[in-house]
Order: sequence, then structure tokens, then C-alpha cells
Amino acid sequence: MKAYTKEEATERINQLAAAGKEFAFIINYKQDCSYIEEPDNIDPTEWLYNLNGFTNYREAVKPTPSRENILWQSYPNSFSAYQQSFNIVRKNILVGNSFLVNLTCSTPVSTNLNLKEIFYQSKALYKLWLKDRFVCFSPEIFVRISRGQIYAYPMKGTIDATLPKAKEQLMNDVKEAAEHATITDLIRNDLSIVAEQVEVLRYRYVDRLQTNRGSILQTSSEIKGKLPYDYLLYLGNILFKLLPAGSITGAPKLKTIEIIAEAEEHERSFYTGIMGYFDGKSIDSSVMIRFIEQRNNRLFFKSGGGITSQSNVNSEYQEMIQKVYVPIY
Repeated sequence: MKAYTKEEATERINQLAAAGKEFAFIINYKQDCSYIEEPDNIDPTEWLYNLNGFTNYREAVKPTPSRENILWQSYPNSFSAYQQSFNIVRKNILVGNSFLVNLTCSTPVSTNLNLKEIFYQSKALYKLWLKDRFVCFSPEIFVRISRGQIYAYPMKGTIDATLPKAKEQLMNDVKEAAEHATITDLIRNDLSIVAEQVEVLRYRYVDRLQTNRGSILQTSSEIKGKLPYDYLLYLGNILFKLLPAGSITGAPKLKTIEIIAEAEEHERSFYTGIMGYFDGKSIDSSVMIRFIEQRNNRLFFKSGGGITSQSNVNSEYQEMIQKVYVPIY
């Protein structure tokens, strides 16, 4: 499996898309490492995917274990360690360097499932497994491109669905509403870099997601733009102009990326990068959130959330912990 630089990946995607050839792709957060392969060249003992129905499953799926039989324990970083990172972010927000920063953490976890078992048993729109490296089970769309139209679906805002009037709480939360408005505006501006006639089709709709700990609610929006007629010749350029994804960085993007580098104590690597599939005509892709990485025979769950001027450090710490789950139910 060959790793490509940003320049090599851009050219390879352009060539494959222009020729109408199918391919799967994985691009890391910093965009300095990408894997781009035609389906017949992907070794399923090294790389498994199910990207909204495009899949290379080669073995039968074992029966899903009941929630009670899954051993799952997380060991979050201390509140004081999180607070230190949070304070760096908040300081930058208060002086006007950013309006929204997506702060993430790496949480050690233990489970009786290995990465491949998690891939097979988890339920998510987009799933990816790289042998001895990581598994991702993401609900978040990055962009979809079809027939000259590009669509984005920023996802911001989470709440425990079992709370009383959870949907009303989520929709009426001033901080969550401000965060969602900021990220929707950012993604709209991002799409305007590569497309025309950009518009918000749906704003702050609610999805229910199942986890091994129960249900959560999340809010998303839908944004659409029109691409140039010859966009397939430059599909790689289009993707990389939109990276890293606005939903996992913040606004303004370039300065916020610098703040993230200062505040976070871990390397994101492929976490918060993107994965996707081109079927010869259309592209479907996802932001790589809900992510478990294997390092030195230990597992680390990477998660986070958006920080604004209205954020409360205790609430943000709890949200980060709440997102440490596997969607097996």
C-alpha cells in the first residue's frame, strides 16, 4: 500500500477521476500522507472499508455481541490536563484569534474487542480499518459530489438522548446554536472556494445515533454548491482546497489550526482526516471522527468538541468523554 504526498495524491486523484476509474482514498489531517487505490488493488487483509455501501468485505460477519457482553473501559485524561488545553484555546478566543476551535484529546481505552472486530460489529455510515493501526466508524459526511453539485453536511451539537426533552435542550442551547452557526458559515465559505451558487438547504436538523452506551442526538446542516463543468479533471485539487475539514478545525481556519497545534497534546495523524470512495462518476466522503488508534499494543480513542467564547470547561470535558463509545448495539 503506497503512501502519497499531498502533491502526488492530488495528481493521482485527478488522473483516476478524469479516466472514470473507481478508487477508495484516505487522507490524514495534515494532508502529508494519503492512500489512494483502485478496489482490485486493495488487500482486504490490510485495509477494510464500508463507505456508505461501497465495501470490500471478504469474510462473514460474526454475530453481534450483546451490549452486556462488551467490555469497554475508558481512562480519560485528568480534568486539570484538559483544562490546560482548554485555557490555551479560550485565551486565543478572548483576544479575537478565533471564534471556534475544535479541541480534541486521546483517551486510553480497554476492550475485549480488537480493531477488526470493532470494524465488523460497529454500525456507522462510514467505516474503515487499517491493520494494526486504527479503526474509524464515522457518522459525519465530509462532501458528496455528483452531477456537478457538491454537498457538505457540517455536524455540530451533541446531547444524551435519554435526558428529559433532550431535543428541545439541544436546539435551545445558546452555545450549541452559536457553534453550529459558525461552522455552517465556515463550510459555506469553504465551498465557495471551489463552487458557485452556494446555499444552505437545511439548517440544524437532528439525527439520532446509537452507541454501546445508549442514544445521542446530533445536529447537522446541508449546504450545496455548483462546480465547474470540467470538475472531474481537478477533483484532487477540489478536495485538498477544502482540507482540513472546517468542522474539526474552526474559524478562521488557518489561525485556528495554529491554535490547535499549540493546545493539543497528541498527534491527530489520520484522525479528523477524510476517507471516501469515487465510483467513476460521483464521490462520497466522510470526516474521520469516532476513531480508535492502536499504538504499542494499546488502544486510544480520539474525540473532542467545539470551543467558543460561551463554552464551559466542565461541560466540554464531559462532552469529550461522552463521545468515547463504540456504535455496537
